[in-house]
Amino acid sequence: MPGILLGDVFPDFDANTTIGKIRFHEFLGDSWGVLFSHPRDYTPVCTTELGQAAKLSDAFEERGVKMIALSIDSVEDHCGWAKDILAYNQEDPGCKLPFPIIADDKRELSVKLGMLDPDELDKDGLPLTARCVFVIGPDKKLKLSILYPATTGRNFTELLRVIDSLQLTARKKVATPVNWKLGDQVMVLPNIPDSETSKLFPAGVTTKELPSGKKYLRYTPQP
Repeated sequence: MPGILLGDVFPDFDANTTIGKIRFHEFLGDSWGVLFSHPRDYTPVCTTELGQAAKLSDAFEERGVKMIALSIDSVEDHCGWAKDILAYNQEDPGCKLPFPIIADDKRELSVKLGMLDPDELDKDGLPLTARCVFVIGPDKKLKLSILYPATTGRNFTELLRVIDSLQLTARKKVATPVNWKLGDQVMVLPNIPDSETSKLFPAGVTTKELPSGKKYLRYTPQP
């Protein structure tokens, strides 16, 4: 993702959306945020993704995360497409999507944020947006970026798992190991000396013995 690195302040921007015009940082407020882009309205994989995102919207809200999508079509197209997404979810047609969709029909924001997929072109030969995921913290800094090609749908359950890890490790001096999920053991950071672990982790620390004799695999119950 050219131009924006982890820890950078995520660019602020004005955008037209399905809930009206927004200023991005103002929209986020003090919340965490997830911005996820889509190649095009009325396309199969995108419809399944937004449907799944809508189904999990309560889980994101419980974590204090605001969701916002982006696609390179107009607000009018987004509103029409939303009806198809709700029908895919077998929702009442009078319902609304629980998050806005940004209209980037001029591709200006997609270019600014490095979202275009040069290998996936529309009928006019223009590049489509890739499936980007940006997680932004309450400090407006980029905490996570994942870039999928247009042909590969995302796993929103995995995105929730990652957000759980980001939020936990932002508060506590721990890291989360492979396949970690909420409630599992976590790992003590390597820069914390053994002399401090009892104070920081009163639930106790266990160390795995290794052939090297180095005691760097230190586990503790999730604080």
